[in-house]
Amino acid sequence: MRHVTRPTLGILGGMGPLATADFYRRLVERTPAGSDQAHLPVLMWADPAVPDRTAALLGEGPSPVPALVEGARWLQHAGVSCIAVPCNTAHAYVEQLSRATGVEVLDMIRAALEAAARRTPGLERVGILATRGTRLTGLYERAGARLGLDVIQVPGPVQDKYVDPAIRAVKSGADPAGPERWIAAATTILKERGAQAAVAACTEIPLISGRAARVLPLVDSTDALAEAAVARLWRPVPNTAPSGS
Repeated sequence: MRHVTRPTLGILGGMGPLATADFYRRLVERTPAGSDQAHLPVLMWADPAVPDRTAALLGEGPSPVPALVEGARWLQHAGVSCIAVPCNTAHAYVEQLSRATGVEVLDMIRAALEAAARRTPGLERVGILATRGTRLTGLYERAGARLGLDVIQVPGPVQDKYVDPAIRAVKSGADPAGPERWIAAATTILKERGAQAAVAACTEIPLISGRAARVLPLVDSTDALAEAAVARLWRPVPNTAPSGS
């Protein structure tokens, strides 16, 4: 494989495929490039066969670590500068990926909370809309404590009734109308519990968050990761002329 000379982003995706495609689109949209040539070089490993991260964390399925390490090592050997993993729950395994490859993995969790703090002046309490696996790991709670933020989750019955079915619906390609209502309902409950903003902390949720964004200021974790990747790698490329499609 030809190694590019510019800093290159590796995307460890496929979890799920639509969320990975959405992340790349957002990466392009948030890059302040004036031409095709000024965008970031990207290499993507997107294996939808990676075992379900939430099932593994709940002890209900095989570990995704071997598949994740395989993809991360492929990106490492291809010469990427750092890796973005557009899946919140997979961040439970980020330390193992970093140890296996020695490649920096961008911190999606911290990026999302920092974005929430920037966009909501005086933010103290932030609500999280996430998978059961992400909840179980306490990823957002630990990151929030380091940033001085109080992290609020929806009650368990709300997770079961609204959040989990909405995520499954997106993954299955179902009509988004119902899932949009469910996520808006869950966001309303976060607001009632004192949240001043919410984080769409599963990469499927931003795809159905239109109504929820009218309930609370809503930070898209996919956007936050894209912005972190641009801040980490993008530099202006001089003398780039427009090219045809």
